[in-house]
Amino acid sequence: MSINDADFRYIRQLVKNRTSVTLAEDKAYLVESRLAALAKKTGASSVSYLLRKLRSQPFNRLHLEAIESMMITESCFFRDRHPFTTLQNFIIPELINKRQTQKRLNIWCAGCSSGQEPYSIAILLREYFPQLTSWQVSLIASDVSQTILERARQGCYNHYEITRGLSPDLRAKYLQRRDKYWQIQTEIRQMVEFIQFNLTDKWPPMSSLDIIFLRNVLIYFEVDTKKVILAKVREWLKPDGYLFLGAGETTIEIDRAFKPVQFNKTTCYQLIYS
Repeated sequence: MSINDADFRYIRQLVKNRTSVTLAEDKAYLVESRLAALAKKTGASSVSYLLRKLRSQPFNRLHLEAIESMMITESCFFRDRHPFTTLQNFIIPELINKRQTQKRLNIWCAGCSSGQEPYSIAILLREYFPQLTSWQVSLIASDVSQTILERARQGCYNHYEITRGLSPDLRAKYLQRRDKYWQIQTEIRQMVEFIQFNLTDKWPPMSSLDIIFLRNVLIYFEVDTKKVILAKVREWLKPDGYLFLGAGETTIEIDRAFKPVQFNKTTCYQLIYS
């Protein structure tokens, strides 16, 4: 039996209150399927019984698991390709030239999910910019879900996941077989620091950032929340740094402090200073 409207409203509000993510009104089927999986995992006899438990108890680990089960975890290596080509051909060379004195780069991937995006950046840096091994490179990746971050830290992926975006040469060079899975080599995993936080909460201390990947994240928030997040991005992004958004995302008509910068098929954003 499908969840009723009251149950759907309850889950939508629970998720929004804790993460500021707004589940679309046509996602009842997604909520039902994911709660069914959680009900089975936790031994609940049905989704209805699971929801009764959630409603009757103070916020606890079960509520957190329900919220995390609603988070979109879609990711793949070198997703959409063009942003990584832009990093390789334009932005990293430009920043290496500009940062010769400091020899430091700070990069942040928000909404990193299971880790393919930050690991793709780490692989790109190691593969094409060996000179950076003598630099201080900070590559931070964050997500609201502690569960998905635990998986990202392990860096283990199945056959389907490693064939999405990774060439055979890169797979052979940077992954090792572990039984039924493949694991990112220790050297690459150690390049990434994974931290948990909600983009709408207080942000943890970070150095000023040269590159921010906020790709396919803003689409899950309402306009007012997008404005709050972009205002925080303004505080952390260096004046000559670059912000990457997803292909269907933009700062236009949301935050006028940013200007689009085009690199072939990739649109990035930089701060405007009058």
